[in-house]
Amino acid sequence: MPKLGMPEIRKPQLIDATLEVIGEVGLGKTTVAMISKRAGVSAGIINHYFGGKDGLLNQSMRTILRELNDGVRERREALPADWPIERVRAIVGGNFDSRQLDPRVMKTWLAFWAQAMHDEELARLQRVNEKRLLSHLRYELRKCLSREQAREVAAGIAALIDGIWLRGALSGGVEQAEAVKLIDSFIRGQLGLLHSTSRVQIASNY
Repeated sequence: MPKLGMPEIRKPQLIDATLEVIGEVGLGKTTVAMISKRAGVSAGIINHYFGGKDGLLNQSMRTILRELNDGVRERREALPADWPIERVRAIVGGNFDSRQLDPRVMKTWLAFWAQAMHDEELARLQRVNEKRLLSHLRYELRKCLSREQAREVAAGIAALIDGIWLRGALSGGVEQAEAVKLIDSFIRGQLGLLHSTSRVQIASNY
């Protein structure tokens, strides 16, 4: 977290510089000197307010996660509460929002995932993000499925989101429409299968 007193105008400037440098050379080769040069500030300012490169990555990911959460919330809240499947689709769409598909952001996500295995604070951010996604999905799915079914379908959707993201980040990008279509197909397939199974179970009771 940046220390108090950091001019607000400097934070976006430094975060943008961090994303750009990581996108160009990767986290391993990124240095405070490179970020400071790109942002047009002294390396001392970065070290003072962020504690170095790791602190800037932490703050950059907080910004990306906040934008992700804002995008998902805006899409969900634009739909009636009694449209659960549409709201699930809104959650999926928020995860593939154009801001999240910025090549710089995608490469920073990769760096974040890799670094989170070795940094407890980044790991905590990852756990919070994962739990939030699953919680949102389960909440909507519980409106039309049993608790266990909602958990299973939510886990499947989350796994697809992560998998498509990882594959896309490693291969140069994600095609938004294709990603959303693929996950929507999974959702429709699961709902059809679960509803069909429920009808069979009901019939077998008579």
